[in-house]
Amino acid sequence: MLDRDGYRPNVGIVILNARNEVFWGKRVREHSWQFPQGGIKPGESPEAAMYRELLEEVGLLPQHVKILGRTRDWLRYEVPSNWVRREWRGSYKGQKQIWFLLRLVGRDCDVSLRATSHPEFDGWRWSPYWAPVDAVIEFKRDVYEHALRELARFTKGVESREDYLTRHPPAKVSGGSH
Repeated sequence: MLDRDGYRPNVGIVILNARNEVFWGKRVREHSWQFPQGGIKPGESPEAAMYRELLEEVGLLPQHVKILGRTRDWLRYEVPSNWVRREWRGSYKGQKQIWFLLRLVGRDCDVSLRATSHPEFDGWRWSPYWAPVDAVIEFKRDVYEHALRELARFTKGVESREDYLTRHPPAKVSGGSH
């Protein structure tokens, strides 16, 4: 289901542990990592989609988490055309997402990446709050940063992005010939 501008409605999920670290999932059979996310079905609210995706991708139930907040508006990213399925090219631009910030009130052992027959992740870890911005695939970086900045207001003890970058400067990509 695409909106009239070619964006698929979607939810993004940031799960915090007690140390304000974020759940970071490794996609099945890939070397890429991301936050849990997934499409909103027709007639489904963003919150209902979030709980469904949370169960499908991470194996967590509503009693394992507490909603701390969500983004006010849709955040959009475009998917490069070479990543778009052939049959969607020309109509599909990317994702529009409502992001949720959750606190894990359950335990790490409540996480189950095999909750469904089609797992999204085959590994996971806790990462510093801002680390995913610099680690996610490039076309999602702006949305990740925007979501994390907006959601940071719902929790105490998360350092600013600027303070994080002072302590963890992003790796410089060298150019030119060697």
